[in-house]
Amino acid sequence: MRIVIKIGSNVLTRGDGKLDVTRMSTLVDQIAYLRRKGHEIILVSSGSVAGGRGEMKVSKKLDSVEQRQLFSAIGQVKLVNLYYDLFREYDIHIGQILTMKESFSTRREYLNQRACMEVMIENGVIPVINENDTVSITELMFTDNDELSGLVASMMDADELVILSNVDGIYNGNPNDPGASVIEIVEPGRDLNEYISNEKSSLGRGGMTSKCNIARCVANEGIRVVIANGKRENVLVDLFEHPEETLHTVFLPNPQPAGALKKWIAHSSSFAKGTVTVNNKAAEALRGKHAVSLLMVGVTSVEGDFEEGDLLTILDEDNNIIGIGRSSYDVHTASGMVGVHDVKPLIHYDYMVVY
Repeated sequence: MRIVIKIGSNVLTRGDGKLDVTRMSTLVDQIAYLRRKGHEIILVSSGSVAGGRGEMKVSKKLDSVEQRQLFSAIGQVKLVNLYYDLFREYDIHIGQILTMKESFSTRREYLNQRACMEVMIENGVIPVINENDTVSITELMFTDNDELSGLVASMMDADELVILSNVDGIYNGNPNDPGASVIEIVEPGRDLNEYISNEKSSLGRGGMTSKCNIARCVANEGIRVVIANGKRENVLVDLFEHPEETLHTVFLPNPQPAGALKKWIAHSSSFAKGTVTVNNKAAEALRGKHAVSLLMVGVTSVEGDFEEGDLLTILDEDNNIIGIGRSSYDVHTASGMVGVHDVKPLIHYDYMVVY
């Protein structure tokens, strides 16, 4: 199996904000065990900002961006050096990958990242991935490393994504309530909104809402997703060898996932360069049971500054989002063909995802 393991900040840090080296060591022991069993591992690790914050005291007041840049720069060095030393005890090589959301925005950069990770895995190297927090300070930051791990799992055609947090899974009530219990299985399409808390992590940027949304999206792409407690002893080994005895929530994968290109398109909605509005007849056709292309005759307007091959958000007449797709025209050509019959589709169904 190819497994993406995401370890959250609350798993890797102690109460004083410093990295928990003992916890890191036990997780590395378990990952090494999974490697010996023949699994391919990709590690998405939080902890750089928390590690930097616990490493030094600042002499002057810094704003949130300055703090994030400073602490991540210091903490990432410590984090990857610790992983290097711990994995070296098992003669396992690691390679650091610091990425940004923009690196997933074009198909070329997306494929370049995938090729880099593939060659690492082929040569027995575990990719250790984190967001490049020193420069990712815009609105195009990942929501959190849950989002990053979901993108990586999809990009690398993983069999399973394991998200390790400081809770045992998704509860059917407040986790502090003695009567609440972990929801063990989430089938495709099941709505969990009534159970999800919007409270965010005290050390990272994520929360259970983020984890649930990412898990649902990734499972819909045919990847099994597990949310479990990274602070439980031997949790990774038990998830694979004694799952029935280990508390966790599993999102079952969609039995009919989309292809690789459509996976990239589905994850790239924030990178759309323009919008296309369609009439009611076209909207009905796009939302129907059968895959259809978006014809220019059904388009009422296009907006934005896009080239051929860029992504467009598809809207109905009430500005509801229908989906996203790859444009066959640039904005000037498309504008001149609005409502025209018998021309090449604006978006072919092979390059479109309908929500």
